[in-house]
Amino acid sequence: MREAAMNEGTEEPLNLTRVVEKLSGSSHVLARLGKRVPCAHPLPSREALIRVFEGLRAVLLPGYYGDSELTEQSLPFHLGATLDRLETCARRGREITRRFMERLPEVQNLLLGDVQAAYEGDPACTAPDEAIFCYPGVQAMVCQRIAHLLYEMRVPLLPRILTEHAHGLTGIDIHPGARIGERFFIDHGTGVVIGETCIIGKNVRLYQGVTLGAKSFPLDEHGNPIKGIDRHPIIEDDVVIYAGATILGRITIGKGSVIGGNVWVTESVPPCSKVMQERRR
Repeated sequence: MREAAMNEGTEEPLNLTRVVEKLSGSSHVLARLGKRVPCAHPLPSREALIRVFEGLRAVLLPGYYGDSELTEQSLPFHLGATLDRLETCARRGREITRRFMERLPEVQNLLLGDVQAAYEGDPACTAPDEAIFCYPGVQAMVCQRIAHLLYEMRVPLLPRILTEHAHGLTGIDIHPGARIGERFFIDHGTGVVIGETCIIGKNVRLYQGVTLGAKSFPLDEHGNPIKGIDRHPIIEDDVVIYAGATILGRITIGKGSVIGGNVWVTESVPPCSKVMQERRR
């Protein structure tokens, strides 16, 4: 025992300088990650972006996020002060910020439709308030609607950071490039995946575990995936897709169709169709 204690007491102390040198590797690590050193345009702060997003939530759905004690009289002052803080955060991108803020009423109208669709689409939902506070599908769409606007304006990185923030909070993975129509409702939500080039119409409802993905990835002559091609499904108006369904490729699910749970769809479906699992015989 005494010998073991002596050995413990003679352990070599941690040399932090040596560890730091190995980790930094004379800056070659950043070069391998594709970041130029020095960099005139540093990467955005994820924490700062999330603070901006939380401010935008408080503007688009006031009283539910941010200050919960708003009145009709104090609301304009609250919105003005919050937007002023956001404008200050984006001082270097004034033109983008101006165009972005001018379109916020459009985003708000879409979100109000999503909230109403959640309230009307789930008999367990007692009020629109409950949908905003409690439903992960609504929370994910708040993030995606904002991120999609930034994506349309060709703002790099920030849209994807926002939607991955929502992914971590809700388990719902929606690419900011997905084009989603009015009154969209994701019930329960965990495990839903919606790809970059998806187009979703009005009054569409999804349940948990639905995948709207790509069937294959075309490669260039060097074997690398070709970027920017349409590879995800088109979901037309008034479609319902039940839990666990997987829909792959650039196919169309026709208006008013119902896709049953746990089915695998890789071919287009005509309007007003019902796609179900085959019954066991």
